Parts: sequence; C-alpha cells; structure tokens
Amino acid sequence: MEPRSHVELPPQVGDVFDVFVNGVPQQRGVDYDQVGRALVFRAELSTEGQLGFWRWASLFFGVAGTYRRNDSVDVVYSDDGHRTVLSLRPAPPD
Repeated sequence: MEPRSHVELPPQVGDVFDVFVNGVPQQRGVDYDQVGRALVFRAELSTEGQLGFWRWASLFFGVAGTYRRNDSVDVVYSDDGHRTVLSLRPAPPD
C-alpha cells in the first residue's frame, strides 16, 4: 500500500463539509476517504516544516527563496448558519 497523508477533523466540524487542497475542491471517494474523524488523502501531501537557521537567514537576507512544496488542507463547514473555513496541517504519510 502506498503512503497516504491524513488530517484529523476537530470536533466542531459536523458531518457536512467541503474539502480543498491548495484551493482545489476535493471529492470524497475520489480524492480522499473519511475514516472515523480522519480524512485520508489518496495523494501524498507535503508540508515545509521548520526552517533551520541558515535557511531562515538566506530568506531574510534575500539570498534564496523557498520553493519547497507546502500543501494546505482547508475544510469549509457550517457553524450556527455561518460558513467557516478551517486550515489543517496534513500529517506525514503513514
């Protein structure tokens, strides 16, 4: 089985929600599966993680940019009739 990334849904997210990865709508059963309170993505998602001192210094002084992949997962749900967007950080692949 290939490694899969996942995010845990917080308790305030109900049963009806929309999922976006990097602003692109995702479909349950096509792009991800829901296992309990976790969304398991069929594609591997990456996060940039912590910047080391030299990487941070090079960005600060304009020596280098950052071109690492940094995927974002947004969950849109209804909270008392208002649409709420929650950004979640994907866990490393299993």
